[in-house]
Amino acid sequence: MTVRRSLALALGLVAIASIRIVSTYRVFSFTIDEPGHFACGLEYLSKHVYRYETQHPPLARAAIALAPYLAGIRPLGEENRNVEGRDVILQSHHPNRTLALMRLGNLPFFWLACGVVYFWCRHYFAASVAPLAVALFTLLPPVLAHAGLACTDMALAACVGAAFLSLAVWIESPSWKRGALFGVAAALAALSKFTALLYLPVAAALALLFYLATERPAPRKLADLVRERAATFAFAVLVGAFVIWAGYLFSFAKVPAPEFFDGLLAAQSHNREGHPAYLLGQFSLKGWWYYFPVALAVKTPIAFLLLLALGTYSCCRRISMAACRLPLAFSLGILLPAMTSRVDIGVRLILPVYIGFSILAAVALDSLVCARSRAGQAAAIMLLLWMVVAGVISHPDYLSYFNEFAGRDPARILVDSDLDWGQDTKRLGRRLQQLGVQEASIALIEPLMLPLPTEEAIRRFYGLPHLTPIDGSSPHGGWNVLSPTVVKTLGLPFKPWWDRIPPTEKVGALWLYRVGEAK
Repeated sequence: MTVRRSLALALGLVAIASIRIVSTYRVFSFTIDEPGHFACGLEYLSKHVYRYETQHPPLARAAIALAPYLAGIRPLGEENRNVEGRDVILQSHHPNRTLALMRLGNLPFFWLACGVVYFWCRHYFAASVAPLAVALFTLLPPVLAHAGLACTDMALAACVGAAFLSLAVWIESPSWKRGALFGVAAALAALSKFTALLYLPVAAALALLFYLATERPAPRKLADLVRERAATFAFAVLVGAFVIWAGYLFSFAKVPAPEFFDGLLAAQSHNREGHPAYLLGQFSLKGWWYYFPVALAVKTPIAFLLLLALGTYSCCRRISMAACRLPLAFSLGILLPAMTSRVDIGVRLILPVYIGFSILAAVALDSLVCARSRAGQAAAIMLLLWMVVAGVISHPDYLSYFNEFAGRDPARILVDSDLDWGQDTKRLGRRLQQLGVQEASIALIEPLMLPLPTEEAIRRFYGLPHLTPIDGSSPHGGWNVLSPTVVKTLGLPFKPWWDRIPPTEKVGALWLYRVGEAK
C-alpha cells in the first residue's frame, strides 16, 4: 500500500467516525461532569483566572468552552461550578446548540489521537498497518463515547499518546527540534489531566526496562547514550515547564503556576481518600486492583480483544524489536498504575490504553490479511465485520456499550460512566411525554443531585413531568424512573423494591417501572 493511499484511507475512516460522534450530540443530555468542566473553562477564558476547581488542568476545559465563548456565552457567577455550568447552558438562548458547541471542542483531541495511532504505525510498521490501526481505534465504542462528551478523558488519551510517541522519536535521534517537540507534547499531556504525570513516566520506564532486558547494552554504551541526550532532555524539560506555566496564564504566587501545584495536591488527596465505586455487585470507597481489567473485558468488543491477544502474542515473540516493545510498554504503563488507584469510576480513566492496544490489534489483523491462508483472511474479515456490526448496533449508545460477555444486565457489573452518567434524561423526557405521564417518582444522576434554583428550566429542557423523589421501601403508584448508577450505589440497609421487580421498560440505560394505575 502506498503512503498516499494509506493516508487517504485513514483520513476517510476518521471522517466517518467524526460524523458518528457528532450525530450523538443532540441525542444525549449533558452528563454529570460536563457542566463543571464547562464552567471552569469559561472562567479561564472570560476572567483569565483558574479558581473554580484545580484538580483537573485547564487544557481540555478551555477547549470545551472556546466555541460557546466565541458565540457570546459568558459566566453567571454561581459559586458552585456544577450549578454554574448547568445554569449557563440552560439559560443560554439555545441550550442544545451550546451543548453541541461544548462537545465540538473535544473533537480535535480525537483527531490528534487518531493521528498518533497513524503516525506511530507509519514510523514503526508497514504502511498497511497504519490504516488498520486507525480503523480499529475509530470502531471502539469507549473511544467514540468519550470523544463525544465535553470532558477531559479524550484529551488525556491524545496528549499522553503524543507525548510518548514524541519521546520515542526523540530518543532515536535526540535533536533540539525533537527535544522541543517532546517538551511541548509532555506539557500538553500534563495540562490535559494530572494522571499523565504518572502514566507517561511509568510507560517510559517500562520501555527502558524492555530495552535493557532485550538489548543488554554495556554500561559504557548506556552512559554514552545518556550523555548524548542530556542536553536536549534538559531543553525539553525547560520547554515543557514554560508551556505548563503558559497554560496557567503565567500566574504567580510564591511559585509559578500555583494552581498547578494546588491541583496536584487535590488529585493526590482524591486518590488517597478514594471515590464511591461499584463492581460486580460490590460497593467500595477504595476500589479494587482488578477493576480496570474487568472493565476492559466487558467494555471492549470481543473481536478487538481476540485481535489484541493475537497481536500481543506476536509482538512478545519479537520483543527485541523496538516497534513491538513500545505499544506494549505504553499500554501497560497506563494499565498497571491505574490498577493501584483508589478512584475506580470508569474505563474512561484509562482511555489511552486503546492507542497501544489498537496498534497491537492492527499487527494481528495485518498478519491475517497478508496470510496466504484463506482461513486467516476469512478470520480477519469476520473479526472486522464483527466490530463494525457491534458499532452499528450500539449507535448512538457508545457510552453504555457492553460486549456479549456482560449479558443482558450489565448493571450487575459496572455503572457510573460505563453505563449511566446522566446521558439519557432527554430521552426519558420524550418517552414520558409519549406515555402521557403527568407525574413520576425518580432517582436520577441529573438533575436531582444538584440544587434546583432553575427547576422549571431543567424540566423544560428535558421535557419532564412533575417529579417526586423515589422511596426505596415501596414504589409509588404510577411511573417510577431509576438510574442504575444511583440505585446501585445507595448502600441501603434493606433490599429495595426494585431488586424484586423487573423494569417495565428501559430508556437508554434508565429503568422505568409502572406500578398500579398511572397518575
